[in-house]
Amino acid sequence: MKRAKRLEQIPPYLFAEIDRKRKTALAKGVDIISLGIGDPDQPPPANVIDKLCQEAHIPKNHRYPDYEGSMEFRVAVAQWYRSRFEVELDPEHEVMALIGSKEGLAHICWAFLDSGDCALVPDPAYPVYKTHALLAGAVPHFMPLRADRGFLPDLESIDPEVARRAKLMFLNYPNNPTAGVATLEFFEEAVAFCRQYDILLCHDSAYSEITFDGYRAPSPLQVEGAKTLCIEFGSLSKPFNMTGWRLGYAVGSAEALGALGVIKTNTDSGQFTAVQKAGIEALLGTSPGFSRELLETYHRRRDAAVEALRAIGLTVEPPKGTFYIWARVPDGYSSAEYAAELLEKTGVIVSPGSAYGEAGEGYFRISLTVDDRRLSEAMERIRRLAR
Repeated sequence: MKRAKRLEQIPPYLFAEIDRKRKTALAKGVDIISLGIGDPDQPPPANVIDKLCQEAHIPKNHRYPDYEGSMEFRVAVAQWYRSRFEVELDPEHEVMALIGSKEGLAHICWAFLDSGDCALVPDPAYPVYKTHALLAGAVPHFMPLRADRGFLPDLESIDPEVARRAKLMFLNYPNNPTAGVATLEFFEEAVAFCRQYDILLCHDSAYSEITFDGYRAPSPLQVEGAKTLCIEFGSLSKPFNMTGWRLGYAVGSAEALGALGVIKTNTDSGQFTAVQKAGIEALLGTSPGFSRELLETYHRRRDAAVEALRAIGLTVEPPKGTFYIWARVPDGYSSAEYAAELLEKTGVIVSPGSAYGEAGEGYFRISLTVDDRRLSEAMERIRRLAR
């Protein structure tokens, strides 16, 4: 059996590898605390679960759904954007349902990248941007994210020849893994850059609703004229604890969504209608108190983790977005060495920064998606190792 040569370019998927190590350690009887994957530990809103149960009993909902998502769901997304960002969207042409935003981020590469094209990819970054650019035959050009720039790429440093070859630019703010945040002014700069070089700006907004300290994440679609060259990928996974439900959306450029739709209609048959109905309930029917309590939980965990890591001498800043901590590894370690030692000697799993790209070397990422007691235990184990 001969596998496609394109697979030779692809490293093991980071989170699958973390899960493999977790299962191996568990089989040996190790008490594992996994801080490696950003999978919320709390349930979705009760009203959303109830809505799914109700809709699952309706026979017509078990038939094939609309490829682009039900019009009802797309209208709900448009209403949410109007309320949240004051951005007007045409539900028919500027909104599309996704089977999780990851699916859309992957498929946009196949819709726009030909062999030899260039994709502008942050480094470090969520692995899907790079992986699917490679699978589509394109060449990723990496935009380093450095602490001294607030983990924003330096667009002026991109070689004009590279920019002229680029067809896509991926951005993600609040950022995974660095937890950096962006201002509307930065998005104005990014939109102007993409307009100059005829590049489709692809913004991954999965963490837009997980923010702290008075920061409220903007959307690049708020920039005047951005809808002609920007597509934004959103997810219900993080703001509503719905990772396993696989429901997201793409909004923005009608031309880009049309191209993405060609890939989708020839690849999948859409998301279960009952899940879309529950998504509408999440977007439009969830009490503000749910989000407030969710953010209070992550804020409390953030502060506890930052305090504990600083107490043992690690360099870390409290993030204004996401539920991740991006911290410097101790002196004398590489990212991979430190993550391996933590797992071996403490049973705590963290993500090595180098797994997200070369510019992630020297860092590790902690996810705050474990309960307070286990997070405290993990911090104590890390402290004991540091003594």
